[in-house]
Amino acid sequence: MSSQTQPLNERMIFRQTDGKPGRNIAVTPANSTMRHLCYGRILLGPENAAVSFATGERETALLCLAGTAEVRAGSERFQLEKYDAIYVSRDTQLEVATGARADLAEFSAEVDNRYPVQFVPYSAVSQDPALSFRAGKPGDERQLNVVVGKNVEAGRLMLGFTISQPGNWTSWPPHEHEKMLEEMYVFFDMPAPAFALQLVYRNTEYPESIVPVREGDAVMIPAGYHPNVAVPWHRVCFIWAMAAHREKEDRQFGVVNVQPDFSQGGSGLEAARK
Repeated sequence: MSSQTQPLNERMIFRQTDGKPGRNIAVTPANSTMRHLCYGRILLGPENAAVSFATGERETALLCLAGTAEVRAGSERFQLEKYDAIYVSRDTQLEVATGARADLAEFSAEVDNRYPVQFVPYSAVSQDPALSFRAGKPGDERQLNVVVGKNVEAGRLMLGFTISQPGNWTSWPPHEHEKMLEEMYVFFDMPAPAFALQLVYRNTEYPESIVPVREGDAVMIPAGYHPNVAVPWHRVCFIWAMAAHREKEDRQFGVVNVQPDFSQGGSGLEAARK
């Protein structure tokens, strides 16, 4: 079914994207509501210890979610552990390998220009208060980590992850940034029975999407406000990946429009703008 006739909900929600070994691309502009972003998963183990591919016209970022992996980008080699990331230029040959097991999330977006390969250790992110900080208050408190942001020279991509307190809202107060950035959430580290409810809407009376989400699910956010909430006793954990509509010019984290009804306390993202 073409993206023009595929129901909107099927182009906004992708289930169990973390279930297949090897490298599998789950989301592209051809099968989703994204204009720029692609997302895939790389699951390596003894039975499939390495994958290789070319980035082509797309800048690419890898985030290690579990295990360890060696990444070879052109002639450079990097060792990734949990929450480490690497940004790779367009037109680069990549090889990802492990001696044990590894789970990496892959995001990419087309760019006109080449930017340098950059390794982002989580140890550096976690010590920078503009990249790793607590946002919100009781009821919406969460830890936000900006892994590929102003610390990385890139064209469109930004990438990080958020971990809530049990039962809390995140992406609160509701905000949107559709003129500058499209976004997707990929949920991880939420073992059953944990789940959350994800909302995407322009108008609270007629939301585009309200869906339960679990570990491995991906939700597209081409436009609109997009808060979510974890069920009691469980937290919600998700990778957020964004692509700027205008290369370089729109690549700005934390520049958002807060839903007017909830704008009294700011966006909660002010720390990242320092």
